[in-house]
Amino acid sequence: MIELDDIDRSILRALQRDAAVSAGALGRRIGLSQPATWRRIRRLEETGVVKGRRLRLNAEALGFGVTVFLGVKLARKGKISLEDFERAVSAIPEVQTVEHVLGLYDYRLRVVARDLPDFERVLRRRIMTLPGAGEVEANVMLSEERRPGPIGAD
Repeated sequence: MIELDDIDRSILRALQRDAAVSAGALGRRIGLSQPATWRRIRRLEETGVVKGRRLRLNAEALGFGVTVFLGVKLARKGKISLEDFERAVSAIPEVQTVEHVLGLYDYRLRVVARDLPDFERVLRRRIMTLPGAGEVEANVMLSEERRPGPIGAD
């Protein structure tokens, strides 16, 4: 585990809010030069604290008005069925995240769809036909509040 100081934490909080912020703008905000800020960001990336920066798309603005969290229990378990399921589910464009979890279900999926009939089509034709797919529980997202990660707020 890497030791983080207050400046590192400030950088991480800022990047959680806006990963596209420039090192210069971020440095001005926290009182560091652009090169010093960039070196710290690179160190955080190289040590694995920052695993990458992603662009978040607004699914609703793109016509995907429904987000559903699926709990999927595999019908049969084993290394081959896990790998087959993961490979197949990752190829479905509507599936945004695939998480292998411990608990009532084996996988937690985040699925986007244009509307409920579109979600039903994705569920019946794509997800339920996956190798090893068994029981499924769906939870439709009503709203979302983005919260800061474990670094906390300013």
